[in-house]
Amino acid sequence: MYQGDIVLCGSNAYEKKFYLSEDFEALPQAIKDELKIMCVLYTEDVGGVLTLSYEEDGTLLVHVEADEGDLLFDEIGSVLKIKQLQEEKKELLEALELYYKVFFLNEDASELLAET
Repeated sequence: MYQGDIVLCGSNAYEKKFYLSEDFEALPQAIKDELKIMCVLYTEDVGGVLTLSYEEDGTLLVHVEADEGDLLFDEIGSVLKIKQLQEEKKELLEALELYYKVFFLNEDASELLAET
């Protein structure tokens, strides 16, 4: 169905925009709101562009990039903030991986839950 990485959402500090892929409009509003808050706060704090995407196997990736001439982008702060988000939002991120595997890859939820 899909090839390559599938973008879930992203936030862009340069354009002051948040993007949620229309493929994920079925997510509960509270989850969409939490994603928006998480991504926008990240880019407001660190700068650059933050993207959450899925690999073909359903693993959720966090990708950050910054314009080459952006002297305000905090590269060290970026790494630390990503680690902080992965710890604080661990349940959310794991639930999003499970959601993708069940609804997009048609994997058996009971088998996936048994693995954890």
